[in-house]
Amino acid sequence: MPGKTKPGEIKVGLVQMSCGNDPAANLAKAIERIEAAAQKGAQVVCLQELFRSRYFCQSEDHRNFKLSETIPGPSTAALAELARKKQIVIVASLFERRAAGIYHNTAVVLDADGSIAGKYRKMHIPDDPLYYEKFYFTPGDLGFPSFQTRYAKIAVLVCWDQWFPEGARLAALAGAQIIFYPTAIGWIPNEPRAVAQNQRDAWQLIQRSHAIANGVYVASVNRVGREGKINFWGHSFVAGPFGEIVAQANDKREEMVIAKCDLAKIEATRQSWPFLRDRRIDSYSLLLTRMLDR
Repeated sequence: MPGKTKPGEIKVGLVQMSCGNDPAANLAKAIERIEAAAQKGAQVVCLQELFRSRYFCQSEDHRNFKLSETIPGPSTAALAELARKKQIVIVASLFERRAAGIYHNTAVVLDADGSIAGKYRKMHIPDDPLYYEKFYFTPGDLGFPSFQTRYAKIAVLVCWDQWFPEGARLAALAGAQIIFYPTAIGWIPNEPRAVAQNQRDAWQLIQRSHAIANGVYVASVNRVGREGKINFWGHSFVAGPFGEIVAQANDKREEMVIAKCDLAKIEATRQSWPFLRDRRIDSYSLLLTRMLDR
């Protein structure tokens, strides 16, 4: 069993990898990388968004629905066995087939005994050039829950969710100590270099701001390498409650990120910056409107 370095401190592992055309090979690679992370002491390991396949949402193609699977299903069975064997928590992003015609972009949390601690269905579904997810995914209907695991209470949001502070806030209010963001984001063709760099910086900045605003750890794991027209920019990272970068991957290669997260820092940070205490919940009802027309 992986051990803690001190009371209240856990190790988080992020598996940043490239994906090929064979789902079975991608699953085998993910299992190999999870085992390596566990060997380095990781107690909670998170995979990138839709790790079993290449990022198929670059086009609208009905054949891609064949990539979906049930939950529980073959992927959760294989990962549950691994979680139980290594006594680790695994966060896995899957293309869920809920029923005929209803599919979700779903993250599953497998506890260290192999049981399903919970699942999250992606709430915010993009429809942008090369990110045609509305064609495939029904918006989530499970809210923004957190899940008590053996090592920490965690929440999972997925990719496009990372731009919305409301989701992170609700996950934190549900008790999450670490918010994981399985991700598939990168540069698209013909973007000016300065614009592309600003986009990547904004991607990291918004997630670090969630860590600060909520006094939690944020862990984002991205794909890497070129798939179709997208060059995924990697840079998987873990940020602490002050928004500080605890650990970070490169932008071009497969890499495993191992980060120590001292959960005691959450309370200490919230005592210094009591944002949750000072929220004016009596004055936020207008957040339920689309826009304030004046």
